[in-house]
Amino acid sequence: MDKPLQRPISNAAGDPLLSCMEKIQRTLNAKSLFSVMNRLESLSKQKGLNVHASPSGTACYITSNMFYIEVQLEKDGNVMDVKLAHLGEAPVVCDDLVQHLRMKNYDAFGKILEDLSNLYQIPGNSEMKAKGYLALQALEKDLYSMSLLDRTQDVNRVTEVLHGKVGHLVPRTGGTPMNIEFYISPYQVLEAELNPGSQVCGTKMVVTVEGTDTLHKLPLSPLLVDSHAGEDSNPTFLPLTDELSMDLPAFFVLKFHQPIPISSFSIEEIQRLTGIQITGLELAPLYELIVQSTLKEKCSEDLSMHNSRFFVSLPDCPKHCYFINKGSEKSDLAGALVSKIPFSHPKCVPGVIEILRHQVAYNSLISSCVSEKHINEDDSELLYFEVVPHKNTSFSVFFLHPLKENLACVIIDVITSREVQCCLHLNPQDPTLNSSDDFIARAVKRCMSVPVVMRAIFRNAAKVKADSETQDMEADKQQKPEPPCEQITDSNTPEGSPSVAAQQDLVVTEKPSITDSPKENLSTAKLETLGDNMEKSNPTVSTETLCRVEESSSTASTEAVMIDK
Repeated sequence: MDKPLQRPISNAAGDPLLSCMEKIQRTLNAKSLFSVMNRLESLSKQKGLNVHASPSGTACYITSNMFYIEVQLEKDGNVMDVKLAHLGEAPVVCDDLVQHLRMKNYDAFGKILEDLSNLYQIPGNSEMKAKGYLALQALEKDLYSMSLLDRTQDVNRVTEVLHGKVGHLVPRTGGTPMNIEFYISPYQVLEAELNPGSQVCGTKMVVTVEGTDTLHKLPLSPLLVDSHAGEDSNPTFLPLTDELSMDLPAFFVLKFHQPIPISSFSIEEIQRLTGIQITGLELAPLYELIVQSTLKEKCSEDLSMHNSRFFVSLPDCPKHCYFINKGSEKSDLAGALVSKIPFSHPKCVPGVIEILRHQVAYNSLISSCVSEKHINEDDSELLYFEVVPHKNTSFSVFFLHPLKENLACVIIDVITSREVQCCLHLNPQDPTLNSSDDFIARAVKRCMSVPVVMRAIFRNAAKVKADSETQDMEADKQQKPEPPCEQITDSNTPEGSPSVAAQQDLVVTEKPSITDSPKENLSTAKLETLGDNMEKSNPTVSTETLCRVEESSSTASTEAVMIDK
């Protein structure tokens, strides 16, 4: 046992209280050290790993045929150091493992043990497993080199996420695998700006290797010739010769933290790019999958996945009711939940990331219409919208014309994650809504939220109505300098067509009594201050812009940020 447990207590014989205190302290320390060792042993055996303690009892060794972890403990059970060594490599200190154990986060520690074991779940002997790990190292070096393409000293994380060839890449450290962040929404950008130091992150995936039943030619050394080769900075790779590669029963994998709804069209694009089939997919209507994933993310309790009507509350406008037309299982409207994407060559990764960005951007627009509120909890004013899918990544939003009773429609076509085309269709006899196709497209790219865009359209329509009535009143005044009071009263009564004040209340100033969540307040109140963040290289939101939004009225702020100057 350790020295503190073997130390005699004869010097405290004359002081019963001190003797008792020392016994309690030694017992607590022993239990603490014992409990940590016992927990590590139990956790390791759950993951199929071997474990044994050092003769002193203050070091724990978690071992397999391919790697081992050494956990150094103090006599009171506190973690001093954690080292990881793969077969044939010198041990290195793993700060992530140290942090997890010091925080008593055994779940995260166990997940890392599981990931490390999965690295070597490749059919064959130890030499074959070691080759699989060597291939993963070669891939990681190439991906890191690609992440340096076009990088400048002042580049920020958001720009890398949205525009980098391999997104924002974080190399593997210790037991934490390499991860790639490839998409972030305007709301998440704004949230990060308003909460400095917050851990706001977009959509991520990890890079690893998995065993298979078939052989794949994997590189055993880096293939990227020059990270700055070519005028267009496109990466150039060495040929995959027998000297640089090996047929292994394994492939590389991009694995998502949560399954992503991907259209069947995009899945086919990815498979053509990688040359490897994505197995285990169950096709379903894409919109149904997007709704399910969104509800799972937003709601802690179980909600019916068959709901297609959702209520969305926004500041300064009536509540929106969205009907999601989930379509059918036609080939161009179907999709599947994808958990991982297999590939065998680093050149595939930039193309796969672009397809994923495109899909996630489209999913973000559809999910903006989904809320955990599927019942109208009050008698507040409602504006109704129907979201109808088209082929690939385009959809329509139908609604009643704000000034007439005919249907209007906005078609939104997500060309890429950075390019959106919109078209507003009205009855030829209906008045304009003062929202050009270019205006709507800019609004979509700035907020990636259908409700926020529809609110902007209704506000512009209200302004058209208000300006028209103002001009009519001024014309009446010029013709009749002293109009009777009855005429002024009639123009402001709720009978007939809405008045200026009533119309502004309808689409501009009315606030719902119930707001869905603080997150919606934050995003809808200030999202429009982002400007062209998602389409320019520097998407940072300035403090000055946010201040202007907070100090201005709701209508003025919308005009300031949604209209291109």
